[in-house]
Amino acid sequence: MLLRSPARPRRRLMTAAAVVTLGLAPLTAAAAAGAATPSDSRLEVVRMNPDPVPAGGQTVVHGFVANNGPDTTASPITMTILFPVGSYAAEPFFPTDCQPGMGGHSVTCVFPAGLLPGRSATALIPANVYAGTPAGTVLTGGRVTVTSPDDPNPTGHSQPFEILVR
Repeated sequence: MLLRSPARPRRRLMTAAAVVTLGLAPLTAAAAAGAATPSDSRLEVVRMNPDPVPAGGQTVVHGFVANNGPDTTASPITMTILFPVGSYAAEPFFPTDCQPGMGGHSVTCVFPAGLLPGRSATALIPANVYAGTPAGTVLTGGRVTVTSPDDPNPTGHSQPFEILVR
């Protein structure tokens, strides 16, 4: 039998620093109640090419989504990263709950509701380039895409990226 002192209840708290660092709004009673009405959030994927990499080497793909407001997101944001032919995702992923798909040629990350206007969410996904890829090759066809009920207009929801093999 486990006894707990009523004077010292056990609690788990997210510090204010963590809330600010992640750009998440504090959990409110309305958000905790369950299904939220979608907000008016304008999401935008920012294009970022990974650093050049030698054949057989590894670089990092930055999936970067900004909330251009005016509202804090009330729904999760799903980010999908498709890797160009000649490359594939390699763990560990950040955030750690991102999931690989298509034999490592895609990764999906879900960011929780609460992204404040003017803030961003980032996925850092290592990408390996196949050995034997000639130097100077540009691997094209990579893409970062986001979806959310908070922004049904797909404008700005997808950006390509390339990996330069040096």
